[in-house]
Amino acid sequence: MTQSGKSLIVCAPSGAGKTTIVRHLLKKFDNLAFSVSATSREPRKGETPGIHYHFISAAEFRKKIEDSDFLEWEEVYTDQFYGTLKSEINRLWSEGKHVIFDVDVEGGTNLKEIFGDRALAIFVKPPGIDVLQDRLRSRGTETEESLQKRLSKAERELNYESKFDTTVINDLLEVACREAEEKVKIFLAK
Repeated sequence: MTQSGKSLIVCAPSGAGKTTIVRHLLKKFDNLAFSVSATSREPRKGETPGIHYHFISAAEFRKKIEDSDFLEWEEVYTDQFYGTLKSEINRLWSEGKHVIFDVDVEGGTNLKEIFGDRALAIFVKPPGIDVLQDRLRSRGTETEESLQKRLSKAERELNYESKFDTTVINDLLEVACREAEEKVKIFLAK
């Protein structure tokens, strides 16, 4: 895989606002393209295959791992895999785009290690774990068990902040979006 563009890696604990910030950046920069991750989990209400994720079975995911089709991947929960397909990145670079990733912190640190200084890794941080809990509850997509699982994972993920190039604290979404936009503008101009 030959890298021809830059990469933006946006990571955060679930509910911190990374997807909203990524959408904002995609609207602001026409030379950015979203890397659609693959996952073995079931689609959530409103998710479209090929737009939000490439939804594949756990067995298909394991086969792609064996075939070295992934740039990076991980098993986030038992039989729930997420990963970045090499073919997806090559397609976007061949279109002359810079790639933006919306991934969890482990995937983000793996991607940063692969791309080095050709990537800007942004950690989106909630103002506090209590705010994160409120945001996750307000989604209405979580059972109490899945909420507790996500909060436990979020507390671990907050320890990854120092592995990123920069941090954006998402207290006020508009401010966080503008801050991320400015950081990306500087990075892409280098």
